[in-house]
Amino acid sequence: MLLRQNKAVVVNRTPFTLQLLYATGESKQPIALGVDSGYTYIGLSAVTEKQELYSSEVALRTDMVKLNSERRQYRRARRSRNTWYRQPRFLNRKKPEGWLAPSIQNKFDSHIKVINRVKSILPVSRIKVGVAAFDTQKIKNPDISGTDYQNGIQKDFWNTREYVLYRDDHTCQHCKGKSKDPILEIHHRVSRQTGGDRPDNLITLCNTCHQKVSKKKLVLDIKPSKGFKAETLMSTVRWMLVNRLRESGNVVNYGYITKSKRIELGLSKSHSNDAFVIAGGNCQGRPIPQFFIRQVRKCNRKLFKRDRSHIRNTAPRLVRGFQRYDKVMWKGMECFIFGRRTTGYFDLRQLNGTKVHSSACYKQPSLLERAKTLLIERRLRLPPSLTDGVSVA
Repeated sequence: MLLRQNKAVVVNRTPFTLQLLYATGESKQPIALGVDSGYTYIGLSAVTEKQELYSSEVALRTDMVKLNSERRQYRRARRSRNTWYRQPRFLNRKKPEGWLAPSIQNKFDSHIKVINRVKSILPVSRIKVGVAAFDTQKIKNPDISGTDYQNGIQKDFWNTREYVLYRDDHTCQHCKGKSKDPILEIHHRVSRQTGGDRPDNLITLCNTCHQKVSKKKLVLDIKPSKGFKAETLMSTVRWMLVNRLRESGNVVNYGYITKSKRIELGLSKSHSNDAFVIAGGNCQGRPIPQFFIRQVRKCNRKLFKRDRSHIRNTAPRLVRGFQRYDKVMWKGMECFIFGRRTTGYFDLRQLNGTKVHSSACYKQPSLLERAKTLLIERRLRLPPSLTDGVSVA
């Protein structure tokens, strides 16, 4: 009705947001925004005294470490290549105050971005951030105490390689010495680009087994180490996030308080429910539709995609007017373009990976929203009474 009377305009389609074109006064109700910060997911919930206004879960990118490692390799290769001349630089680069590793900086910036996105559509008066402190050494060894924190597991060893050989008893961890190969090597369980050189990611193999693994003739039955990336992020940026948002009157909420309140309200464990509890919600005005947001790359760094590229079978940015991650309507269903062919056939999927159509003609879908770095999908959230023990479409 407001649109027909030209009293409002559409600002966003998802979440559907209107902006009034006439004055309504400056009275605003207090809105608290709860933020459940994390390494892979972020939970957001905006709550008033009567109802919940906004709820979303954000899936962050997990490929930053690998991409930064690739970029480092490209730069090192260029330095040894006979290309354009550049004046050498030595000891003239200083890290600014508050510097973070690029992968962690991306996570931190993503938190600020999604929070500002909510503040752009709702007059948030207070922000409550859920934080937690992790002792990674205590997680590894519950009995650690005193000077053991300073000593570490590699004390009295020359380097990491010597420690790993000692830990594995100088024995191949696959064949247990059956190959009779006296040469031992250190193998990365996960690629060095993403797993690093920490001892948990290293394992001892003989040269025979290592060659088979490198040529993909042998698959090791070894679970990759979990690592503590999420715990490191929370320990590194939790107070930086709180201090950045301090001007908004934020309040710190600790994990154990959130857990006890969530159990008291009878809510299941999820990032959006934790954010709801952090914001001070008590099941008022629930459930409401939830938004699932996925963070993706804006574009890749490839400069040449044709004859000079090592990946020649690459479609251009626009195919029949569509690009990757465009939101489209296909036969009454909202979905996203995950893959394109130059012939005009697209791979349509939902954000959780559910395949809608693997080869839809470009004439069938209609464009809803252009691709962005934050893809938003609206989902219906049912109350627990309708989902417990009942299969729902």
